[in-house]
Amino acid sequence: MEPVASLFAPRSIPFSVEMFPPKGSLTLDAARKVVGGMALARPDFISVTCSAGGSGNGGQTIEVASLIQSEAHIPAVAHLTCVNSTRETVQAAIAELKAAGITTVLALRGDLVGNARPGDFRHGADLIPLLKDAGFCVGAAAYPEGHLDCLDLDEDLRHLREKQDAGADFFVTQLFFDNADFYRFRERALAAGVTRPVTCGVMPFLGKSQIQRMVFLCGSSLPSPIVKLLAKHEDDPAALRAAGVEYACRQLVDLARNQVDGVHVYSMNHPDIAQAAATALADAGFRA
Repeated sequence: MEPVASLFAPRSIPFSVEMFPPKGSLTLDAARKVVGGMALARPDFISVTCSAGGSGNGGQTIEVASLIQSEAHIPAVAHLTCVNSTRETVQAAIAELKAAGITTVLALRGDLVGNARPGDFRHGADLIPLLKDAGFCVGAAAYPEGHLDCLDLDEDLRHLREKQDAGADFFVTQLFFDNADFYRFRERALAAGVTRPVTCGVMPFLGKSQIQRMVFLCGSSLPSPIVKLLAKHEDDPAALRAAGVEYACRQLVDLARNQVDGVHVYSMNHPDIAQAAATALADAGFRA
């Protein structure tokens, strides 16, 4: 598979989705069904998450990424976190990634939850040189509203530039609900010398508890239209879910119209979300 960075070309807006390896004893079988549904949306690539410290998903990130490439014939991006990791465990993961034919890795710190702590690598940026030396195309995270642990937006941009200087080939943003936040971030990032492609991460809200959790974990702000939708449909879960998917699709189309480098859907393993997003972009003329 070609490195994902090659997808970011003039007049091209890559459409991608994220999934996570399902938990449980039938992990691979469950993942295969999700991948099959995602493939119907014809994404340019699919990223596969891993839990903080590599726990909680049976270590299936690489296996699922390999499945995506070998069975769906879609480029995969494997997440690699450094929480609880040592240089030895990261080198072992690199060997597994290469053996599985994975060419693109998203380098992340990982969430500091439970007993998770930084190991030999304190930040996702610390992984990038090691991955580049191993021959990978490397993606990194960007935060339009700033990282939850960083209150200074200028400092946050300096960290972003450090990731680029370390060798990051592209960036994927944390979710945001107001596109104006991304457009402001894009201007400031360019002024800070960030020139690598930035693909925009969008997550539909599917329920009140879910969106409250995301806001708490990610530090994303809620614009008034979403607050109004939550109030309007709070007693109708199905209507709220439909409104959340529709809102996300409008976000994606607006981002494409404003010529972003790429759009990335946090699908939460729901193929219908990926398919709705692909349809919205196609109807607006941004997908064949």
